[in-house]
Amino acid sequence: MDNKWVQIKVTVKTEQLDGLIAIMSMISNGLQIEDYSDIEDRILDGVYGDLIDESVLNADRTIASVSVYVPDDKPMADYTMFIEQRLGAEKIDGRIELISLCEEDWADSWKQYYKPIEIGNRLVVVPMWEKYDAKPEQVIVKMDPGMAFGTGTHETTRLCATLLEKHITKDSKMLDVGCGSGILAICASKLGAKECYAYDIDPVAVKVACENVKDNDCTNIECGVSDLLKGVKAGKYDVITANIVADIIIRLLPDIAQFMHKDTVLVISGIIDERCEDVYKSIKENSFTITEEIHENGWCAISLQLA
Repeated sequence: MDNKWVQIKVTVKTEQLDGLIAIMSMISNGLQIEDYSDIEDRILDGVYGDLIDESVLNADRTIASVSVYVPDDKPMADYTMFIEQRLGAEKIDGRIELISLCEEDWADSWKQYYKPIEIGNRLVVVPMWEKYDAKPEQVIVKMDPGMAFGTGTHETTRLCATLLEKHITKDSKMLDVGCGSGILAICASKLGAKECYAYDIDPVAVKVACENVKDNDCTNIECGVSDLLKGVKAGKYDVITANIVADIIIRLLPDIAQFMHKDTVLVISGIIDERCEDVYKSIKENSFTITEEIHENGWCAISLQLA
């Protein structure tokens, strides 16, 4: 019997493609990207030769799209609501399409493209179905790329995890705001944190995070629904992560200090390089000090402490 899938396709203006990719990677890291804006340059450079299809040559260069594929028994309304909320937060005008598909053995064949990924110095994200012989110093995080909001392949997740592992100790109390799949809280737990709290505004993300927490046997993680900091358990945390988007981080910074003590490390990411100056301005206005900053492929992650 054929497997049934739904293609969730979002189309935006080409200049908003990077923001859309970041959003869609929260649903799955198996992205199909259609962007023909530089097709003429690629033809001149000899990239395509005579193999290019006429329909591609005639494609609209001003728009681009990103698609993900999910099983048709998943809650499509929840997925589209999640995408709409994130598009709105980033001020991206996107058109969402749901396209039904039926392809024999598609559900298993795509798995060949997902392999263990090393992030940071010790962490390794391993797909649920893969066997992996870990080295003694490595910390294994099990994830399902087919259903998780954030699976370790996107730059911002890797950047956050790289900074996170520098600050987690056996006594750490960790908070993740906008947790998506829960991957950062799971990383913190696996690295030895004493207790972890993971929150997201989207109930679907929280449900997925709870499933991933259970699959990783992390009994010290509490997940919950929260609109940024509204609903977060009161108290001071040793390490806080917020891998969201620049505009939401700017909204977060004026209020996050109430959850920090003088030695708390706040790791922020989801920031494209073009928005760094806006984030720097908010960091200064809210009396934070940058302790470390790393960049990868146009994305940035920053460690902060109270000034």
